[in-house]
Amino acid sequence: MHPAHTAVAHAEPSLGAPEHAHHRIGLHRIGLIGAGRVGAVVAARLRAAGHEVVAASGESDASRARLAALLPGVRHAKPTDVARGCDLLLLTVPDDMLGNVATTLADAGALRPGQLVLHTSGRHGLAVLAPAAGVGARIGALHPALTFTGTEVDLDRLAGCVVGLTAAPAEREVLEGLVADLGGRPTWVPEERRTLYHAGLAHGANHLVTLVAEAREILAAAGVDDASGTLRPLLEAALANALEQGDAALTGPIVRGDVGTVHAHVTDLLAAAPHTLPSYLALAQATVSRAVLDGRLTALRAAAVRGVLADAEQALLERGAAARPGEVRR
Repeated sequence: MHPAHTAVAHAEPSLGAPEHAHHRIGLHRIGLIGAGRVGAVVAARLRAAGHEVVAASGESDASRARLAALLPGVRHAKPTDVARGCDLLLLTVPDDMLGNVATTLADAGALRPGQLVLHTSGRHGLAVLAPAAGVGARIGALHPALTFTGTEVDLDRLAGCVVGLTAAPAEREVLEGLVADLGGRPTWVPEERRTLYHAGLAHGANHLVTLVAEAREILAAAGVDDASGTLRPLLEAALANALEQGDAALTGPIVRGDVGTVHAHVTDLLAAAPHTLPSYLALAQATVSRAVLDGRLTALRAAAVRGVLADAEQALLERGAAARPGEVRR
């Protein structure tokens, strides 16, 4: 165990403002507010790099269990006490709570000039931390582009992970140093592009989960026993090819202009798994457009495929509301 870990595990750290610099330049006394899946993992990784996590705040049973597993020995304290006792404050609360938390801490006098206050939100940049900046704190956004489980598994996954940063020029060096301690790779995101950056990640990762879940349900409706095992090699290859080749990785009936197959797909989906049809149609339309732009689908074939998709959408509307998510007709 790192010496800093031993000190935290066997001694209750003072929550007062630090009186002197850490024993090595670049190391911090860290406070954590919000022990969700991201916060506890990030703090644990920084602790392993030699930083001292002096206190943490997390109210739910799950948060407390996470702290016990990933940050043993770290004192649990009220958010204001956490903020007062650290020189680097990590705010890892939900996006919609960030502004209120920053305001509450600033109004309570828990933040101070020179203190580094960071959040891990993908959506937000610096504006949400304006209350902290208003009392002289240094601020920044540090977002690991990773899907977290909130367990030890994530500690190794951070290695090589891209971390989206937004900060004033004066803070670039310290934020890049923290990313290095996480084992990640920094990418700088302009303040005005922060939401767009997050939308791209959410569209790629969150919606992929929905897509895979619906594909599994369709295969289950087809009588396939091991839907996940059937999809895994196909999806892994498709993802790798898409990341390397872009639109050139497109395969399947749409890029071939196979109107009959597309018609058969939408007909059976309407009958057996209608709740999956809206997303199938939306993605099929997008695929047609990309195949045309890539020069792999002629305008004539594209029009024929789009006609089939439009007919299916009309049939779905006439049928009424689609079945509830998770309901598969057999």
